[in-house]
Amino acid sequence: MQSSKALFLSAIAATTLSTAGVVLADSDNDERGEHQGAYRIGLWGDLPYSDQQALVGTPNLIADMNRQELAFTVHDGDLKAGGGSTTSVTPTTCSDAMYAQALGFFNALKAPAMFTPGDNDWTDCDRASNGGYSSRERLDQERRIFFSTPFSLGQRRMRQDVQTAPLCVGAHGPTACVENRRWSFRGVTYVTLNVPGSCNNLCDTTPDPVEWAARNQANIAWLKESFRFAAARQSAAVMIVAQANPGWDLSDGTRAPLRDAKTLAQTDGQPDGFQDYLLALREEVITFRKPVAYVHGDSHYFRVDKPLLDARGRRVENFTRVETFGNSAANGTNDVHWLRVSVDPRSREVFSYEAQMVPANRVAVPAP
Repeated sequence: MQSSKALFLSAIAATTLSTAGVVLADSDNDERGEHQGAYRIGLWGDLPYSDQQALVGTPNLIADMNRQELAFTVHDGDLKAGGGSTTSVTPTTCSDAMYAQALGFFNALKAPAMFTPGDNDWTDCDRASNGGYSSRERLDQERRIFFSTPFSLGQRRMRQDVQTAPLCVGAHGPTACVENRRWSFRGVTYVTLNVPGSCNNLCDTTPDPVEWAARNQANIAWLKESFRFAAARQSAAVMIVAQANPGWDLSDGTRAPLRDAKTLAQTDGQPDGFQDYLLALREEVITFRKPVAYVHGDSHYFRVDKPLLDARGRRVENFTRVETFGNSAANGTNDVHWLRVSVDPRSREVFSYEAQMVPANRVAVPAP
């Protein structure tokens, strides 16, 4: 019988995809007037956090997504747990092997696979339990591995717009924030932004205010440019995907920073890496007037709600926060599930959401 480690290595070898024979998916049908008609996408993140999730839960989830007709999928960050384990047979530190594992998972997906970085896979890599890496160097490595071309990952690939200006700061100086992406599909604009947890790199083991300041301005610039793009294209809606749960008000202190909902200023005395970004986001959402979905992970609590208020304390009606399922390591594959989003540009709300409970990953109430 093969060992768990051997099975893991075999799985990665089987799912890693060469560039030969890749079918390129059309990322924008708008030019040919084909933007009408509904389609589905898959959202997931904060996985895998354990051997069981890497060897069993995540492959089950990928197989479940592959059984459905999806236009594309997006992983909203965190490729591993917050700290490494000396007893794991799968990669749990910020080693190159961990990124190779993730690349194998993404390329096992039949649909185009998008990804935005999370704190556990770069900002927190300076923790001793993660190998004591330079977080800037690890983000540079993610850029090389996942974002070296203008195409998505996955067995079918989709071309994306890329933020190519050297606005970010890497291990060796200014660099492009190539992880920030945008694509349009059937009349809807999609955007990814590198906005991770751990205060957006302003707290934890080695805060980096220089890196944060550059990337924060780059994110705001990409956000504004993307809303201009959506308005010019007359997009029916915008979906933004980032990793961090930045906190939106005073109601969620166990899962996110406490924040004054009117000013969007953090109130708990911790470093605030999000206020300027959130103010810019709110302004763009209100100006756009059409539906905006904001997808994130980070706090591992599936929900769809409307937490954003304007400066007068009124609900911003066209804004919806979507948090994907995330790790529940103590319970194995208990929360290793995904979210299916139906997108219909002709409908009033454009997006509708349906949790997909992977039958093979159900724990408390196993599938019949």
